Amino acid sequence: METQKFSYDNSIVRAFLYATVGFGIIGFLFGLTAALMLFYPELPEFFFGTDDTTINSMGGSIQGLINTHGAFGFGRIRMLHTSTVIFAFVMNIVYVGVYYSLQRLLKTRMYSDTLSWIHFWTWQIMILVTYVTFFMGINTSKEYAEHEWPIDILITFSWVIFGANMFLTIAKRRVRHLYVAIWFYIGTWIAVAMLHIFNNLEVPLSFTGWKSYSAYAGVKDAIVQWWYGHNAVAFVLTTPVLGLMYYFLPKAADRPVFSYKLSIIHFWSLIFVYIWAGPHHLQYTALPAWAQAVGTGFSIMLIAPSWGGMLNGLLTLRGAWDKVRENPILKFFVVAVTCYGMATFEGPLLATKNINKIGHFTDWVIGHVHLGALGWNGFMAFGVIYYLIPILWRTKLYSTKLANWHFWLGTLGIIFYAVPMYISGFTQGLMWKQFNPDGTLVWKNWLDTVTAIIPYFKMRFVGGLFYLSGALLMVVNLIATVRKGSFQKDVPAEAPALAHIGKNRKEGEGTHLWLERTPVLLGILSLLTISIGSMVEIIPTLSLKKSVPTISAVKPYSPLELEGRDIYIREGCNACHSQMVRPFRDEITRFNGKNGQYSKAGEFIYDRPFLWGSKRTGPDLHREGGKNPSAWHYKHMYNPRSTSAGSIMPRYPWLIATNLDRSKMVDKIKLMKSAFDVPYTKAGIDSANSWADNQAKKIVKEIMSEAPDLKEAYAKRPKGELEKKEIVALISYLQRLGTDIKTTEIKTASNN
Repeated sequence: METQKFSYDNSIVRAFLYATVGFGIIGFLFGLTAALMLFYPELPEFFFGTDDTTINSMGGSIQGLINTHGAFGFGRIRMLHTSTVIFAFVMNIVYVGVYYSLQRLLKTRMYSDTLSWIHFWTWQIMILVTYVTFFMGINTSKEYAEHEWPIDILITFSWVIFGANMFLTIAKRRVRHLYVAIWFYIGTWIAVAMLHIFNNLEVPLSFTGWKSYSAYAGVKDAIVQWWYGHNAVAFVLTTPVLGLMYYFLPKAADRPVFSYKLSIIHFWSLIFVYIWAGPHHLQYTALPAWAQAVGTGFSIMLIAPSWGGMLNGLLTLRGAWDKVRENPILKFFVVAVTCYGMATFEGPLLATKNINKIGHFTDWVIGHVHLGALGWNGFMAFGVIYYLIPILWRTKLYSTKLANWHFWLGTLGIIFYAVPMYISGFTQGLMWKQFNPDGTLVWKNWLDTVTAIIPYFKMRFVGGLFYLSGALLMVVNLIATVRKGSFQKDVPAEAPALAHIGKNRKEGEGTHLWLERTPVLLGILSLLTISIGSMVEIIPTLSLKKSVPTISAVKPYSPLELEGRDIYIREGCNACHSQMVRPFRDEITRFNGKNGQYSKAGEFIYDRPFLWGSKRTGPDLHREGGKNPSAWHYKHMYNPRSTSAGSIMPRYPWLIATNLDRSKMVDKIKLMKSAFDVPYTKAGIDSANSWADNQAKKIVKEIMSEAPDLKEAYAKRPKGELEKKEIVALISYLQRLGTDIKTTEIKTASNN
């Protein structure tokens, strides 16, 4: 048989590896900053300073913060943290592993070096543009999918280039069967393509700007977003990393995978079951009950394939546990796989209704997510990096001792992060629901539950410091290793030429062995397996009109309220505030305001995107309208601690200093009418500016009558100045929330 000579491309692996390490440190720094701001909200003021010389009562300004235009607000920092960790850290290490392992598993160079580099640069450019837009407040608010439409298109383009290169490389392989890691790579590519495209369907306000509105509204947007959100965890943070586990863990241990049959069961059951579980993020919400039940059922079933994969990984180390004591790479892999098992056991528990009603919206979810992110994703990434650096630079790791220090600092970091968040979550969930014998809430003041968990926020910050310190030791170790080594860009290799691969099943050949040498069929079956759950859950919710009954009292947002809602999204307020009062006695009692109702599906029909949130650092706002005076909102945004002692909410003085940009206000109303059939009248559209003016004047009049100090401050300013500010638009939105329906009367319109 003819032996063919070729070379593996290490340069693309090196590029993605550098990006992984660099963006990893940035992502950890963003996370540490967000953690610090939760008990030290004055952090932006510390860095940018204040200039109180122009302050005149509450009508003044904080120039230092104003000049940032909110770029370093908590909501934006949080988005930068999650986006960096997911898209820049985890995805770059996935690309490192795929480009390295795929060539060696298939005994061929990547199909096209050009495609490899187009993929690399488009992905890194996407990350950098994301930084610019998020700092500017340009986002969609959708969790893990906050990118606006031009970036969504760039992600799609880059992903297609990556997929084309991968599938064309598989087509020219020199091995007959596809190894298990490649199954996970294929499944990942198919699922992410489907999830990204359908969740990010949006209508741009114009093709020359960044603003867009979701193609879905309210309940429909919620189910599509969490179909995406949960499965971003599944097919970005899990399945491709499992592919890395199946390649790098056996390599590092010098042992074969424990069970080939278990690998088959793990792959097919995981990609089938995972896609159904998204609705468990929406328990007790306005989502149809059948969808919640389906999500819970499949979430519980998810334990089986997840633990099958965990056991397959850990049992691969049979006979090699003595190596774990000496080899830091295996230490990272063992803890990573263990964290995967813990997180995938905890997730189904949180999906059950009895536990979800306590844990949802609390820090328990944050601890759960970071057990997976720091433990499973982070430690797998570190293990792969430590494995590859000596190989790529043809030398020994500079210091095994430093790598072990990294391991122990990282492990302590995970413990100091996750455990306090679990305790904090239990504390929140139980305090929120505690009643006195007379039927009143024990902890009626929301800040009582906030101040109770501040110590756990501080412990989490310490955990983050440990984790970051370990990662910085890794950087030092890697730089020293690279300096003493010699990088080999093209690695010579040879393999026998592969004869024609027939498509027909051979006599005695197992079904799955046959599938492994027919990648097209493997891909089609993967697509069908992934699509079944998606179609069953998504299509009925989107197509059946009766799934979201309308309420006649619910009206579209006014032009000023729509502008205020966009400001709310820009500042990332939904990162800390939910807008979903669940049908619990404590939530109705605590959040009802002048309305004694829990949230109804029909209330969200004009919400593009939905803003139900996933975490309550602050209270729920769905019934905020009318609960507090407009002057209270003004002062609260200027300095939350002036109205709410002990608040950890940051200041937003730029909203008071900045004029509202109304240049696109009429276009927004027209788009709502033309694209989404929102019932604005022609007269309403034509008078949008005067409509907004009148509403702004009414709010300012309320502020002045409610706060004599503000009236005195603005008496020395130009007449009508406050009406032009962004704060007035935001107040108009907040005062609108939950005011459409009344306790005594809810009329359901015909389902048309």
